[in-house]
Amino acid sequence: MKGIILSGGASTRLRPCTKVTSKQLLPVYNRPMIYYPINTLIKAGIKDILIIISPDRSGDYLNLLGSGRQFGAKFSYEIQDKPEGLAQAFIIGRNFIGKDNVAMILGDNIFEDNFSKDIKKFKKGAKIFAKEVPDPERFGVVEFGKNMKVISVEEKPAKPKSNYCVTGLYVYDNKVVEMVKNVKPSARGELEITDLNNLYLKAGELKAAMVPGAWIDTGTFDSLLEAQILAKNKLQDKFVI
Repeated sequence: MKGIILSGGASTRLRPCTKVTSKQLLPVYNRPMIYYPINTLIKAGIKDILIIISPDRSGDYLNLLGSGRQFGAKFSYEIQDKPEGLAQAFIIGRNFIGKDNVAMILGDNIFEDNFSKDIKKFKKGAKIFAKEVPDPERFGVVEFGKNMKVISVEEKPAKPKSNYCVTGLYVYDNKVVEMVKNVKPSARGELEITDLNNLYLKAGELKAAMVPGAWIDTGTFDSLLEAQILAKNKLQDKFVI
């Protein structure tokens, strides 16, 4: 299993803080934000990690993270010239993935939980991780049937079929490098991760698990503040890096 951290984008919602640096390099309590997804992957046993970054911040990432040796890991880097959807990561990272399975985490997502059991048990297909939220229309929404069977996945629906959103951690088998070729740009011109998940769903190979602990998508100033509090109060003893 290899890992990808998608850490590109312009982060315009966090201006002026992101005018001079990447959102994922902003501090979350006593560590840069990107340390949290790195920690999530390494705790799950994934130490060969590709970090996808925007061209104007590449030097900052290299100065901060280097080769990954300080974390007991190996880091590779690729440039995302233009952010064109989360599924684009599997096109950019095709050579890195090679013949392996892959877990992708978003560089601005902070999880309390340890996913090592889910990662180590994964064999084939795709797996997403769901969390109940009060505002599911802001996210990809997953609808469940009996025994956690996934019925549907929709991207930011006006009328969500459930209160469960898809969080920013995704696990795929090696077929993802071919499956992503069948994803067409959406109306907003992006390769949607939801469309990729639906390809696996149609093939009967999409599974989901619940996220029991805290999860924060730090895309707004309010959620960034929540992340600071979570990091201070609950995450300090959960770091392995």
